[in-house]
Amino acid sequence: MKKQSLWLMALLMSASTTFAQIKTTKIKNQNTEHYITTIINYPITGLYSVQKQVEPITVLNADGTGIIQNEDLVKEPIVWGIECSESGIPIFKEGFDSAAYSFWYKKAKATEEEEEWTYQSFTIHFNKMKMYIAGERFKEFTEEELKR
Repeated sequence: MKKQSLWLMALLMSASTTFAQIKTTKIKNQNTEHYITTIINYPITGLYSVQKQVEPITVLNADGTGIIQNEDLVKEPIVWGIECSESGIPIFKEGFDSAAYSFWYKKAKATEEEEEWTYQSFTIHFNKMKMYIAGERFKEFTEEELKR
């Protein structure tokens, strides 16, 4: 009986540790609270660019930082995340062969006027093996990346 209690306690502790690893950040946009995370079980980090163009780009790092380059080609550091529940479960709409998420970012060195978070769509197209930010900047991914 004592072994069962110890085993159950160990199981519960490891389960709570596993779920506690999903980091969420609370953000506020126009007096509405949202939660964001950088983990959605797809390889979303990396370089996004416009088709057949070298620039402008968007770079998403795993730690929630990155770079966004506007049409004027000025690169600005950003903080980003994908909208999720308070517990870290990504919020998305499932399509026939896609999933749509809410991508939030703000300039890392924002002034008070620029402090607002900006929303853009983030979609994953499974048959094409591509991810899009705002429908134009994309990144390809492979089956190998999905297995990691």
